[in-house]
Amino acid sequence: MSHPHDGIRIQIQVDEKLYLKDPNSSDMGRRIIEQGIQLMDEIGFEAFTLRKLADRAGTTEPTIYRYFRSKQRLLLYLISWYWSWMEYRVYLSTSNVSAPDERLRNALRELTQPIHADDVTPHIDEGALYRVVVAESSKVYLNKLVDEENREGLFRSYKRLCRRVADMISAVNPAYAYPVALVSTVVQSSHLQKYFAEHLPSLTEVKQVEVGGSTTTFLTEMVFRAIGAA
Repeated sequence: MSHPHDGIRIQIQVDEKLYLKDPNSSDMGRRIIEQGIQLMDEIGFEAFTLRKLADRAGTTEPTIYRYFRSKQRLLLYLISWYWSWMEYRVYLSTSNVSAPDERLRNALRELTQPIHADDVTPHIDEGALYRVVVAESSKVYLNKLVDEENREGLFRSYKRLCRRVADMISAVNPAYAYPVALVSTVVQSSHLQKYFAEHLPSLTEVKQVEVGGSTTTFLTEMVFRAIGAA
């Protein structure tokens, strides 16, 4: 699927509380992000260390610590960047659509389709980042620090994305009582279904390999049936 931003480059804003030094402010910072995504995609969050990242990025561990105080904060940064980027994609796919049901369908397609690298952000491989989000995103809130981090506002980008799409649900059916719960369920389900399709296929019938694939079909149908607009 093409987007109106094809051929341009964008800068995604991430909450400054997530880093000590903005990684977009230097070539090394951008390299840390680029190699951090690749390494986390390859070996997983548990095996990932800032020392390994330093080796991969051709720098020192103290240099990494100038940007991020822990690997947990780096993961939070990456996930937050992803949600902000996804909100941007949802905005582009819906901004010139007037029919509420079509706007919602476009947003759901963005939330549930497979992700590939986007040339508007050359130092970030969105395909690899998507795999990190699928495999690791639950770790940023299923932990003992979640309440403290929530008070710091570290999940703001995810909440903002869910609210944007929830407002689209309310535009289709203002009487539906659970729009935010439905959106967050769809987002998490899209990741689970992709993970199941790849690793535990007996737990799902979906086979998401292309835009508009069966995960998108399944979750879009679920949403429209839930809100009484099937």
